[in-house]
Amino acid sequence: MKTISRWLAVACLLTATLATAAFAQGDANLRGRVVDSTKAPLPGVTVEAQPAGGGKAIVGVTDANGSYALTLTPGTYDVSFQLINFATTIRRGTAVSASPTTLDATLFLSTNAEVVVTAKQTFRNLADIDEPVNDLIGIADAATVGVVTAKEIDRRPFSRAGEIMETVPGVVVSQHSGEGKANQYYLRGFNLDHGTDIAVTVAGVPVNMPTHAHGQGYADANFLIPELVSGVQYKKGPYYAEEGDFASAGAVNVNYLSILDRPIVLLEGGAYDYGRALLAGSPKVGDGYLLYAVEAGRNGGPWERPDDFRKLNTILRYSSGGQRGGFSITLMGYDAKWSSTDQIPERAVSEGLIPRFGLIDPTDGGRTHRYSLSADWQRNDSNALTQVSAYAIDYSLNLFSDFTYFLDDPVRGDQFEQADRRHVYGVRASRRWLAQWGGVKVENVVGLQARADDIGTVGLYHTAARERLNTIRQDSVLEVSGGVYADSSMQWSPHLRTVAGLRADRYRFRDDSDNPLNGGTRTASLVSPKLSVILGPWRQTEVYVDAGYGFHSNDGRGATIRVDPSSGEPLSPVDPLVRSKGAEIGLRTTPVPRVHITAALWGLDIASELVFIGDAGVTEASRPSRRTGLELATYYNLSSALVLDGDYAYSRARFRDFDPVGDRIPGAVEGVASVGLSFNGVGRFSGEIRDRYFGPRPLLEDDSVRSDASNTINARLAYEVTPRIRVALDVFNLFDAKVSDIDYFYTSRLPGEPAGGVDDVHFHPLEKRSFRVALRTTF
Repeated sequence: MKTISRWLAVACLLTATLATAAFAQGDANLRGRVVDSTKAPLPGVTVEAQPAGGGKAIVGVTDANGSYALTLTPGTYDVSFQLINFATTIRRGTAVSASPTTLDATLFLSTNAEVVVTAKQTFRNLADIDEPVNDLIGIADAATVGVVTAKEIDRRPFSRAGEIMETVPGVVVSQHSGEGKANQYYLRGFNLDHGTDIAVTVAGVPVNMPTHAHGQGYADANFLIPELVSGVQYKKGPYYAEEGDFASAGAVNVNYLSILDRPIVLLEGGAYDYGRALLAGSPKVGDGYLLYAVEAGRNGGPWERPDDFRKLNTILRYSSGGQRGGFSITLMGYDAKWSSTDQIPERAVSEGLIPRFGLIDPTDGGRTHRYSLSADWQRNDSNALTQVSAYAIDYSLNLFSDFTYFLDDPVRGDQFEQADRRHVYGVRASRRWLAQWGGVKVENVVGLQARADDIGTVGLYHTAARERLNTIRQDSVLEVSGGVYADSSMQWSPHLRTVAGLRADRYRFRDDSDNPLNGGTRTASLVSPKLSVILGPWRQTEVYVDAGYGFHSNDGRGATIRVDPSSGEPLSPVDPLVRSKGAEIGLRTTPVPRVHITAALWGLDIASELVFIGDAGVTEASRPSRRTGLELATYYNLSSALVLDGDYAYSRARFRDFDPVGDRIPGAVEGVASVGLSFNGVGRFSGEIRDRYFGPRPLLEDDSVRSDASNTINARLAYEVTPRIRVALDVFNLFDAKVSDIDYFYTSRLPGEPAGGVDDVHFHPLEKRSFRVALRTTF
């Protein structure tokens, strides 16, 4: 009998225990599902419910379907959702009762997130978010960090592929030569030439070329295909440990799609012999998708002698996975050739020697190719993210230019060729993880980057009608660089976060020059600390204070030079790495739903604006400089169909030392602005009209000669014939403004002029008003 009683007692105890457990699991009173911006489920999200009055937090993790369930004592909680690569979302004042409460959440990628596999909905603008997001912690570390979405890019007309860079607030893109040459970039008071202090990456592969034949940091973005862009991430200032060379003014990362909604066929034509065709698709292959695209284009331009720019562009990418992890292998190929109308002297036009769209040397032009193979891998565990990428590039350029005409050689002319042949190899790896230090939530990241530029030929030659007359300088350069970095983002309180970072870089230059005196080996190293303090959010507003050191490398040939390659006069080598330091204070706010505003005050010092003069084969050490400025950007989603956006940037650029010639920095833009109104879904119509203001620039140190400001208006009107067929009309320079795309002031000589030449403004006119029509179909 006692035995039976014992067994009954055990059975009752076991039944009670199981019932209690079942009750605890089944009676979870806070449930929900967490998804990303594409509505895909997010597993591994840490869900933490903190009692509003204080006490121990209850923590859970989402499952494979993005679902979670917490059992809470009835009351009020601040519920946070945290995952690596995403901004933390907090739902404050969430009331939980004994009966079930549902709380879903959408997480949005942080502005500097690295994503291997992307779609058009991957990146979102805060003003486009309809869901209540309450507080977004970690969406950015500065006011001047952001993302331009695929939807914004799709609305804009682009006269050339590189103008995608102009979607970044404060950036202006121009051209002073043929369409196949890299664009001229302006940002934060810099005339960045072709990329000296703006780091550009496309589809995970760097674009800037150090020790380049034409200019340090040369960034040719003509191979961009706008229809494949999933988003443009940008940062300004030297505040980010993961950014190294060329990023003092800013860094731009152009992401390519992995998956298209449907295959695309596009045919486009317009004035001045413009034509473009694109075929793209992404069929499912195995567990992933195979993206393919082929683009062919040509453009003559309004010039007296047409540019006859022709390009062939291809991409093949296999990818598998999603925002939380996956891999991709990408092959890109680009070939182009062109003639060019370089900048021309004002006197030649005013005296009637040539028309406004005329030229001096009819044989200028060039050809280039860029082939790359890259691989990216990403794995996201519940509290850690590991990323590895590698790339290889085969690149060449032959560029023929003539800026001074008959100044140096009165008989054969001053045309010169710049040649560049190189192979580039690189690798990047990083590890990011969540932790707690003494009760403080921390997100850590460590990474390394390595790159080798094996430049078989980087040469400068005197030419006539593209035929080499003599060699001014020819080198073979091996430039190897490596960087390691680390930073920690610490959430000290609900309204205080800091990001402290440190970066160390080492460079090695080996130059085998045709003149042994100019050859040799140099090494250089720099350590760059960074710090950001983020206050808030309060009522959807964060305040940022950022500071950091950065750098840009100088041309490797200048690091070993001893004699002028033209005159043979002795020269001193320059420092291979140039220090920069900057700081800014800014804010980001969404004061009302669908309005996003950022503002910043900033400053940037550069120790010496060292510039390699590719036209002469020497390096010129310029003076130390300081730039300060103000930036303001607004994005207002007026309705589901109407968007108004605008940005304004003012900068003051000065040399910091005293020199009787003056303290102005030639070419430094003082103010730029852009305002656009776009609409979508108005019946079958969509479109945009945008005004770009390009402010004046001093052309001499004493400010005695200045360029004029200009306004340019472009527009697009599209009509959806059927859900799969769209016709678009683009108009560039709507009011046919007769302004310059770029201005310089220097000495040149036309036939019959004095031997010493004439000082004059040289300009490249903005293209005339033109129209283009595009037919786009999906199937």
